[in-house]
Amino acid sequence: MSALLESYAAGSWFRATDDGTPLLDATTGDEVARISASGLDLAAMVDHARTVGGPAVRALTFHQRASILKAVAKHLGEHKEELYALSARTGATLRDSQVDIDGGISTVFSYAGKGTRELPNDTVILDGGTEQLGRTGLFVGQHVWTSRPGVAVQINAFNFPVWGMLEKLAPAFLAGLPTIVKPASQTAYLTELTVRHIIESGLMPEGSLQLLCGNPEGLLNQLGAQDSVAFTGSASTGATLRQHPAVLHGGVQLGVEADSLNCSILGPDVTGDDAELDLFVKGVVAEMTVKAGQKCTAIRRTIVPAAMADEVVAAIIAKLAKITVGNPANEGVRMGALASLGQRDEVRKAVQTLRGSAEIVFGDPDHVDVADADAETGAFMSPILLRAAPGASEPHDVEPFGPVSTVLTYETLDEAIALAARGQGSLAGSLITRDPEVARTVTLGLAPWHGRILVLDRDAAPESTGHGSPLPVLVHGGPGRAGGGEELGGIRGVLHHMQRTAIQASPDMLTAITGQWIKGSVQRIDDEHPFRKSLAELRVGDTIRSASRQITLADIEHFAEFTGDAFYAHTDAEAATANPLFGGIVAHGYLVVSIAAGLFVEPKPGPVLANFGVDHLRFLTPVKADDTIDVTLTVKQITPRNSAEYGEVRWDAVVANADGKPVATYDVLTLVAKTLDS
Repeated sequence: MSALLESYAAGSWFRATDDGTPLLDATTGDEVARISASGLDLAAMVDHARTVGGPAVRALTFHQRASILKAVAKHLGEHKEELYALSARTGATLRDSQVDIDGGISTVFSYAGKGTRELPNDTVILDGGTEQLGRTGLFVGQHVWTSRPGVAVQINAFNFPVWGMLEKLAPAFLAGLPTIVKPASQTAYLTELTVRHIIESGLMPEGSLQLLCGNPEGLLNQLGAQDSVAFTGSASTGATLRQHPAVLHGGVQLGVEADSLNCSILGPDVTGDDAELDLFVKGVVAEMTVKAGQKCTAIRRTIVPAAMADEVVAAIIAKLAKITVGNPANEGVRMGALASLGQRDEVRKAVQTLRGSAEIVFGDPDHVDVADADAETGAFMSPILLRAAPGASEPHDVEPFGPVSTVLTYETLDEAIALAARGQGSLAGSLITRDPEVARTVTLGLAPWHGRILVLDRDAAPESTGHGSPLPVLVHGGPGRAGGGEELGGIRGVLHHMQRTAIQASPDMLTAITGQWIKGSVQRIDDEHPFRKSLAELRVGDTIRSASRQITLADIEHFAEFTGDAFYAHTDAEAATANPLFGGIVAHGYLVVSIAAGLFVEPKPGPVLANFGVDHLRFLTPVKADDTIDVTLTVKQITPRNSAEYGEVRWDAVVANADGKPVATYDVLTLVAKTLDS
């Protein structure tokens, strides 16, 4: 008897009290492992996440969490070969394994980078600017994002045992949530090995990651209003979860990624001589055969102009005929086995249903020649291409979760859009066209029904990641049949796990709460120029008010000549006077900002190492010749960063005229030494 998979719960590895259920190698039918959660204390897991994992993660800043994610990704990268070897037992070729394993690791890297670049080195995120709620500015509002004191539970599908876990784990961890992972049983041995590497590395705080291998019955009963469940799987299971009392009445947030009848549309402009036809055919064949078609984003419906149908079908068949099915460890094999014999049976049933209104034009669902394997003991299946009759309904209702696609035809763009919409909501759609008008019409028609749309032509092709590849920076999810959930999407995926709250208070109180200076709160001015202070000495609210400086006509003329910016408002008095916005010669906006910098900069060497940017620059009031300006610069936000030498300071800059009216506002970004010795 093979080894029993273990769960990682409440700080230790747990082995079930029974023998478990066998999990079979998709290629050979041999037993790989057994799985059971018998005897596992689910209440203790949830409590451990809430009382140990959650507080430990939330005590870290976003940058510290991002640093941990980066280290985890590097650590897993050192064990890829071991993961590849075990992944082959799921029926995956090396290419399939790389999509799952490398894809998961790169997603963690992506979130680590975004956490450092786009989030503050703090535990709270400001959402937008302040809203003035009173006449004088003494009562203002600010939206903030904060971490929930809950647990993120993920219930995953069998097709991506590594990526499916990591793409949910990374944004949840960055958001401050501990995670309980429930992998699909059939491929749980690969998830278990991945989690074991993470746990043994000691990189993540105890309790921030737990693993449940086996039946999760009763888990949702332990969850409450601050908890969330992210489910990937069938629409029927998703519907069952939606009816659970914890979701209906207990406030548990449920995200569902379910069945998806994704489509790819060939534009009517594409002819047999165009490169776009080959791109279309390659895309369809790839989505049919990568992971043996077991992808939630795979192309199930191939929608083509009726006039091109014969040519497209022939081209797809020609490429499918070159696909070698067999042992995924064999270098010559292009498509491995399905995850299990049971999964193959499900796909065969779906194909039989599709044959009610479509004919098979390539492949045999009951027979396939395989390389270096046994076609019966392994869960092998031929790629199946069907061609539907006009008006067919089954292709829009039945998802064969395997190497199957159905060709449908259209006469007009409106008909193509309507065919795509009959899928009732999809994760991904693609359009291959060279015509910008076709691209706009079809994309806007598809958008309400799709979470992501790839518009592909020969220009984008060299860098395209393909129809079926979810990317960490883009949202993954879809409306309607696809479940209505949403994951990834860069920092959107982090905020999805957090609570947005509107806070009403005085500016001083908001500054204290958020850690970021709010307009109207106290500004501290002392004898020492803020640019002479190290990061350790600076405080939010430290301010410098500069001397004033007159901007003369000679200044304006010199700037115009020096830069080449001879726009008439700066150089032609008659034309500038006729301009209703100016009424005469005005200074260049960038001249105003440049002179403002000269007013507040401390020229001597010191802790300010560099100015690396200006954000939110707005020119509010024209500055005419001989007007006088001054600048007020206030420390708005201090971000230590992970560097030992320096951190980031964001300064609020307001340039005003002699009447005290703001003429320009912006944020100045500087790098400042952490100490005077740095």
